[in-house]
Amino acid sequence: MGTDPGKPIIWMVDSKKILSGFPKDVRYEIGHSLRIAQLGSKDASAKPLFSGVLEVVADSEIGNTYRAAYIAKLEDYVYVLHCFEKKAKHGIATPKSQLDLIRKRLKAAREHNAKHIRESASQKT
Repeated sequence: MGTDPGKPIIWMVDSKKILSGFPKDVRYEIGHSLRIAQLGSKDASAKPLFSGVLEVVADSEIGNTYRAAYIAKLEDYVYVLHCFEKKAKHGIATPKSQLDLIRKRLKAAREHNAKHIRESASQKT
């Protein structure tokens, strides 16, 4: 028996490229959370951000903070909406500019998901 591949990941825009540039320990932590999402669960480190979007915050060994926002509640995919390094040293809140970008990509993910559902339904008939 093989392992369950879970839901495929859809990487929105440049999110995979950005994540690949993060430190190894951060990539591992975020990757672990995404793997759990693929299997239909939520990692303890994933916190609600808004509208079903979860955020994983990972600190590197050198002290920088990195974040990944994703949604796993849309049909058959886990959508990684955005990955970024939190540069501001004051407060723990996600900056408004990043939230705006995540919202924009969430809208695109929902549109992709709706198209996928329509195409799947038309193939069944």
